[in-house]
Amino acid sequence: MKVKTRDFRVSEGEKVDLKKWPTRVKPIYSSRAQYQKFLGEQVEELSRQQQLLYASNRHAVLLVFQAMDAAGKDGAIRHVMSGVNPQGCQVFSFKHPSAVELEHDFLWRTSRCLPERGRIGIFNRSYYEEVLIVRVHPEILHSQGLPDGATDEKAFWRERYRSIVEMESHLHRNGTRIIKFFLHLSEEEQRKRFIDRIDDPEKNWKFSLADIEERKFWKQYMQAYEACLSATSTKVAPWYVVPADDKENARLIISRIILDTFKAFEMSYPKTDERRRQELLSIRQHLMK
Repeated sequence: MKVKTRDFRVSEGEKVDLKKWPTRVKPIYSSRAQYQKFLGEQVEELSRQQQLLYASNRHAVLLVFQAMDAAGKDGAIRHVMSGVNPQGCQVFSFKHPSAVELEHDFLWRTSRCLPERGRIGIFNRSYYEEVLIVRVHPEILHSQGLPDGATDEKAFWRERYRSIVEMESHLHRNGTRIIKFFLHLSEEEQRKRFIDRIDDPEKNWKFSLADIEERKFWKQYMQAYEACLSATSTKVAPWYVVPADDKENARLIISRIILDTFKAFEMSYPKTDERRRQELLSIRQHLMK
C-alpha cells in the first residue's frame, strides 16, 4: 500500500485555505476486503512498533485528533489502534473544562495527561479547543478568569498560538513526538451522517441538538481551523489534513502517517551486555535444575 503522507502535511509557515484541501481523494483500497487487509497489516506493524517504543523507553508519542462533529475521530482511533497493547496506550477526551480546570491556565488540564516515555497518548480533542471552539464562541473566555486586558483581540489569539507552539517544541526536545490530525469533513457529508444517526436507533445516542446548533457556525469554524493550522503546524509537531468523507480511506492514511513517524525513530531492542548475559545464563542454569 503506497501513501504519500507528505501530501497531507501542512508545511511550517503555510497559509491554509481549507477550500483547496480535499475532503475526499482516490481510495487507497479497491474493495472492502482489500481495505481490511491493508488495515490489518498496518495495525499489526503498529503493534510491533509500539512494543519497540516501550522497550527502548526513549520516546513518547502524542496523537492529537481534531475535527468537526461526525468526522470519524472515534472510529479512526478505535480501528487504527486496535492492535496496540492497552498498557502502552491511553486515550483522553476533553469536553467542557471543570471548575477546577478553569482555575488554571488553558494548557494545564491536558498537560496532566501527556504520555510517559515508551507510551502512546491520544487526545480526542485537545488543548486546541481553546483556539477553535473558544474562538468561535469568545463568550466562553468570560468564565476563564483571565486578567484584565488579556483578551485584547489583536494579541490574544497570537499569544495562545505562541504558547502552544512553545509547549510542543519543549515536548519535542524532551522526547515526545507529536502528530496532529485534522479530519477534513465536508458540510454535505456531515449532513448525511447526522441523518444516519437519526435514522439508525443504535446511533441515536451519538446525536444531540447541540450538534445542529454548532453546525450553524460552520463557516466560522473553518476560519478558526485555517488560522490554527497556519499558526501551529511546525516541523517538530506537524498538522496533517486528512480527507474524511471516506472513513476507511482516512483510517489507512492515518495509520500510515503514524507508522512513518515511528520508523523515523530507528528504534531497536536494548542490547544485552556481557555482564547481563552471564547473569541470565546463570539464572537459566538454576531454572534447568
